[in-house]
Amino acid sequence: MLAIAESSCKKNFLELSTNPNQPSVATPQLILTGALKTSAGIINGTGYTQYGNWMGYLSWSTSYQPNVALEQYTFTTADYNVFTPLYANISNYSALTSSTTEPYFQAIAKIMTVYDYQQLVDNYNNVPYFNAIQATSNLTPTYDSGSAIYDDLLKQLDASISLIQKASSSALNPGTSDVMFQGNMTKWLKFANTLKLRLAIRQSNISSKTSALKTAIAATSSIGYIDATFHAAVNPGYLSVDANGGQQSPFWISYGYTQSGTGQTNNLQYQANSYAVSFYSNDNDPRLTLAYQANASGNIVATPFGATSTTPAGQTGSKFGPGLLKSPTMDAIIMNSSEALFLQAEAVNAGYISGDAATLYKAGITASFTEFGVTNASAAAATYYAQSAIAYPTTGAAAQEKAIIVQKWAALNGYGFLEAYNEYRRTGYPDNIPLSVYPGANAPNQVTRILYPAIEYQTNAANVAAQGNIDRFTSKIFWAK
Repeated sequence: MLAIAESSCKKNFLELSTNPNQPSVATPQLILTGALKTSAGIINGTGYTQYGNWMGYLSWSTSYQPNVALEQYTFTTADYNVFTPLYANISNYSALTSSTTEPYFQAIAKIMTVYDYQQLVDNYNNVPYFNAIQATSNLTPTYDSGSAIYDDLLKQLDASISLIQKASSSALNPGTSDVMFQGNMTKWLKFANTLKLRLAIRQSNISSKTSALKTAIAATSSIGYIDATFHAAVNPGYLSVDANGGQQSPFWISYGYTQSGTGQTNNLQYQANSYAVSFYSNDNDPRLTLAYQANASGNIVATPFGATSTTPAGQTGSKFGPGLLKSPTMDAIIMNSSEALFLQAEAVNAGYISGDAATLYKAGITASFTEFGVTNASAAAATYYAQSAIAYPTTGAAAQEKAIIVQKWAALNGYGFLEAYNEYRRTGYPDNIPLSVYPGANAPNQVTRILYPAIEYQTNAANVAAQGNIDRFTSKIFWAK
């Protein structure tokens, strides 16, 4: 049976059904709000914290006993299950399409289903797709190749774009039930087109697809993309309240504080990674003290990933700082402006869209400075990228790609662990992220993927077994380098 989430009699804030075989039943407006809230909770929650560690942003706190599964890379099928929540969320969007024929609601459901399925492929490679989410009519769906799924996701985005563009003036606008763009369908078009570009660039290592992908991108390039004027973010009215599973923004619930000011679990268990701290400090990057919390002496206390020694006497490791933990009511990021701008810079560099890659690169840095809350962000960013080590290379496509991805890594801290991990596996950049220093962690290289969850082996055994033996260090997503 396709992974079914554990049920509970206690409902969380705006939670819909968590069982993909029993879709939510409610008004389209309520389903939309709840589904978007759930999408934000997945991408901003604790499901991708392992990538934050492996990609150099976080370290397991030396105040705790070592997390051997994380730091020695000995995780199993019992760890890191995002398979179940993503399919449950997809079932919410399926319920939305079944609840109404209104084109805007249908289009949003398609776009967010693509958003979820891309995460599934990027985490697991082959997953159930064409025969998935069929309720009790098919409890053991077969697996489809990640490449074939990506191909169809591009078609689904084209279909969603067409639905929006061809909708009549009398089409029902989702309005405030759309807790991402408040019914602004122009922004939905640009978000869909940005997702389309991300799907294409993610496959840029596959030369046999290049021509078709460039043609697909050219067909909708006039729509435009997310830029510095807006980002994709959800906010259903987060509150600094612990009731109903917590009503704070999901990133705050994951890494911030409870209503009474006590550190949330991940706030206590993780601290700054010395790789990221060195990265920011080496280039006089003002994001350092916004990404991580300085102590009373003004110092950022960090440790290498896998370190078992304690932090200096009387000091605790730095947690995320005010540039990331803004407030309990902060927006939940789906896609930042900086990520979208760096994506466009690479797309120009690779010949997928027209434009000036250097300008987009600088805009991505400036957007990141703004997102972190750097004082006088535009001027500070200009000073930063004027440094020879940061300036966009004038020649060499490979050097230019490296510069873009490295600065994208710097911008993805906190809200983009999965994307940073994806870009690392696709490009190899940043190329100096260290492996764990935990004793006995003899990894041949960085982890290449997580494992299918145990529940899938229990309920859909034959189909998941058909995927072969998955190795955490050698099994790759189809687009990986």
